[in-house]
Formats: sequence, structure tokens, C-alpha cells
Amino acid sequence: MKSNYNDIIRKNMNIHTDRLLLRKFNMKDKESVLAYGSDEQTLKYLIWPGIRDLEEAERVIFAYYSKPGVYALELKESRQCIGCIDIRIEPRHEKASFGYVLNRNYWNHGYMTEALAVILELCFMKLELNRIEATHYAGNEGSGKVMEKSGMNYEGIALQEVKIKGVFQDVVHYGITRTQWLNKMGLDFDQKTETTYEML
Repeated sequence: MKSNYNDIIRKNMNIHTDRLLLRKFNMKDKESVLAYGSDEQTLKYLIWPGIRDLEEAERVIFAYYSKPGVYALELKESRQCIGCIDIRIEPRHEKASFGYVLNRNYWNHGYMTEALAVILELCFMKLELNRIEATHYAGNEGSGKVMEKSGMNYEGIALQEVKIKGVFQDVVHYGITRTQWLNKMGLDFDQKTETTYEML
């Protein structure tokens, strides 16, 4: 069990994929955050109420997006922030969950699947966590497809598990253990991967 999860994350805050750079947020991202954070369709299946203006976007970046484990998704081609993915670690259980949001203009291009793949790699290879889990609300099957394409396993559905924005939502659960992930990737515990991490 690791005792320095945040230190490891801080040292791995720049992660490169083919098309994306996962990095820290900065105040230059405020217009991008407002773009997806004010879009009702993007927010439909999120607990997050969203944001209304640039000042609120700045507060979100300062208060939450500055925390360890919160990554901006930058499209390398345009150097534009198009979304966010974050890791939520539970040290006692050596596991984590995650959440993500993507600007609607970039849906259905595989960007979030690309980002989640390296987040799982970070969690299992660098943080050495035992389990990663996530949920989505019924009706948001696109999110479930991202989890499936990244290798996660469907684990069931809990009927009317939560009440969000006045509506009881059925919640679909996904998860994967480190052993399952290693087997799917054809790796062993000591093997290194080819993902590029920039040490800060």
C-alpha cells in the first residue's frame, strides 16, 4: 500500500496520449471550462450544477480544479482544453473512482476513452491501487461505453439509487481490479508501459 498518493500524482501531472495532454488546469482555461460547464446537455447526467460566467469558472479552477488528481484534457492539435477527468482515491481500501466531463463538440471521437486508458494505467502502475470503480446514470450509456472500451467490467445496476436534481436515478456500476487490468493488457506486476509521463 502506498502512503504518498498525492505526491505520486503531483509528479505525474503531465501525461501524453496520441492526441491529448492530461495536465494541470490554469486560469487560461476559464473560457473552455465555461463552455462545457454551462452547457445543459453536457450537464444533464452530472451532479455538478454547472457554472454561469467566467468569474465562476475562475472560482472552480482555483477551488477544485487545482487539487491533485484533477486533469485538464488538452487537445494537442489546437492546444485547447476540451474537458476534465479526476481521480478520487480511497486510501483505506486502496481503490479509486473517477469522474469526467467533455465538451459536447468533442463527443464520439474517442477522446475520453483515450484519457481514461492512461488514468487506469496511472492508477494501477504508478499508484498501485487494487481497484478502480465508476458509475453512470441510466440513460447515459455513452459514458458506460467509455468504461467498457477502457476494459472496465459491468457490475450491475442499482434502481433509484440516488436523487439528483429532483429525480431518482438508476445507477449503473462498473469496476476493474489491478489483476484483471494487467491480464487484459497482457502485463505483469513488474512490467513497464510505454505511456509518457513528465515528472514535475
